[in-house]
Amino acid sequence: MKRRDFLATASMTALGMGTMSRSFSSDGPPSRTTPLVADYWGTQFYDEKELDQLKDVHHSRLPFRWYGTGKQPPMKVATFEKEFATRMQTRFALAVTSGTSALQTALAALQIGPGDEVILPAWTWHSCFNTIVLAGALPVFAEIDESFNIDPEDIESRITPQTKVILAAHLQGNPCDMDRIMPIAARHNLKVLEDCAQSVGASYKGRPLGSIGHIGIYSLQLNKTITAGEGGAVVSNDPVLFERAARFHDLGALRSVHQKVLGQPQLDGFIAPQFRMNEFSGGVLLAQLRKLDTIVNAARANARRVYDGIRDLPNLHLRRLPDPAGELGSAIFLGFKTKQQRDQYMAAMEKENIPVGPPAGSINLPVVPHIEKKITVHPAWPSFNSERGKSIRYGAGCCPRTTDILARFAGVSMDPKFTMRDTQDIVAAIRKVYPSVAAS
Repeated sequence: MKRRDFLATASMTALGMGTMSRSFSSDGPPSRTTPLVADYWGTQFYDEKELDQLKDVHHSRLPFRWYGTGKQPPMKVATFEKEFATRMQTRFALAVTSGTSALQTALAALQIGPGDEVILPAWTWHSCFNTIVLAGALPVFAEIDESFNIDPEDIESRITPQTKVILAAHLQGNPCDMDRIMPIAARHNLKVLEDCAQSVGASYKGRPLGSIGHIGIYSLQLNKTITAGEGGAVVSNDPVLFERAARFHDLGALRSVHQKVLGQPQLDGFIAPQFRMNEFSGGVLLAQLRKLDTIVNAARANARRVYDGIRDLPNLHLRRLPDPAGELGSAIFLGFKTKQQRDQYMAAMEKENIPVGPPAGSINLPVVPHIEKKITVHPAWPSFNSERGKSIRYGAGCCPRTTDILARFAGVSMDPKFTMRDTQDIVAAIRKVYPSVAAS
């Protein structure tokens, strides 16, 4: 099973979908004769550029980012960091091994540990919750709104004297409402960690995601906008946060490349793990990064053709977009009054050979059994052994509005390589199916 298939299945299981409800029939031949398939974005753009980067590393015999034989230092990862910082409009960028290690590094940079609380959306990927717990801190769930992102209206009620960070995850290509989140953080003297794992290349009101909060992270795994199969990055404009991140990702040390970027170090070394990116990954990501705007522009153009083709439908209920110009256009999500209507829409679109599915790429985390039971690798783990940690409750009653929203939306996945005919078929199928289902 592909990870994408796993995510869809896991999402349906978490929402209690099981099998579809009764199918909704539509008249006439299907919109397509064969099913429309969206593929992984970044790998579709692989060409000689990625291969040349790999050959460079192979021929130089310098796969480790810091040193090797000869006088010339390895430069693939260092160059990627420099160009990534420029693209994301931040002072600093750090390459790491995955989006999960990027989250762990960012939380360490923010000095999150036992006794601290981090507010995160109930609907996001496991890594967000896991890395908070691995830091010894306590995850506190907030509801999402119809953007599928954290609901700013629900943040302040979750803040306690122990709260240190708001984790704003920009999910499925859609930016959070940062104009509302940042003032909340400022009022309560909190830091904002932007999780841009599912929205690499997206923006909010002209600013790249990751450059708005205090620190940002990205995933460069197969499902993401650009990819080396696995990889991640951390960005910040704060030199202390960056130095702590750089040290944390490399056993507490500060290498000369990062010291040169920073200037005079401000911190001492400390105990830390090791999340260094290798030069093969750095080379592939450098080639991919130089194609990022091409990929994003193509995806957005396809999504906008679909939006324009359905905008006049009566009572159209789209996913909320805090900045329509800034989203990636990863999927076109439509909302319904009930879960039954949503399931009818999914079944009818399947017959049109335009598969649609519920929100995916994340999990309704509070209802995951081991999260609800607060199971950790060691029974004395600090996150859930304080009075507050013992009292906090997850499960179905934690964020009921999140469950309701996820059960009423379904979307067709988009692809930067879709043809004009593909987008026309999507529009035709939605126009054929949606009005009847929404009115049923």
